Order: sequence, then structure tokens, then C-alpha cells
Amino acid sequence: MNGEPIRIIRGRGGQVEVEGAVDAFAASVLARAGFDTYPTLRGVWIRLPFDLGRTWENEHASWAAEMLTAARYHVDLDQDLRVAPPSASAPSAQRRTKAAMTVQCAPPGASRRQRR
Repeated sequence: MNGEPIRIIRGRGGQVEVEGAVDAFAASVLARAGFDTYPTLRGVWIRLPFDLGRTWENEHASWAAEMLTAARYHVDLDQDLRVAPPSASAPSAQRRTKAAMTVQCAPPGASRRQRR
């Protein structure tokens, strides 16, 4: 890993592509996120498949950036590729309360083990 960041951008043609120093591990992370690698005369061209929708492209680009960041790569992700945070009106997932995780006493008269 060198100091040059990995940039995930939307190219001039509308495709999502990766620029910068990408080593073998970063390439495998990008492949896991759905990016394709194509050999060129200057090296490789790494991009997401075309025509799968902007939402899908944004989700996979953000996922790739999160995975690369977790692997301690410096990643620059274009602003228009970031997944929009869930709106405040969306219902949040139900959380278990502390009462649901406490130990419950056995009912009176019940024994743990019944002897025969």
C-alpha cells in the first residue's frame, strides 16, 4: 500500500470506475464488490458492469469503499456514488429491551429436573 489513494468515480461515459494504485488484494476486494477487471495497453481497467441502475452502482461502489477502508486503504469515493442515508421517516428496527434479556425465575412449584 502506497500513499496514492484508490479513487472510485463515475467516468465521463457514466460508468463507475476505479483509478489509482490497486494491488492484488485491493483488486480481489473490488471483485467481491462486483467490479470487473479488463486488461488494457496501460494496465487494467476496473469498473462496474453497465446498465444495472444508479442505485445498484451506488450501493456497490459504497460497499467497495467501506471494505477497502476497513482494510486500511485510503479511498476517495465520489459524492454522487455515496448511498443516501435512510430517511428519518423510515421505521427503525425493533430493539430488544433489557427486560427481555434478564433471567426469569421459574414459576412456583416447578422444579428444574423431574426425578423418576
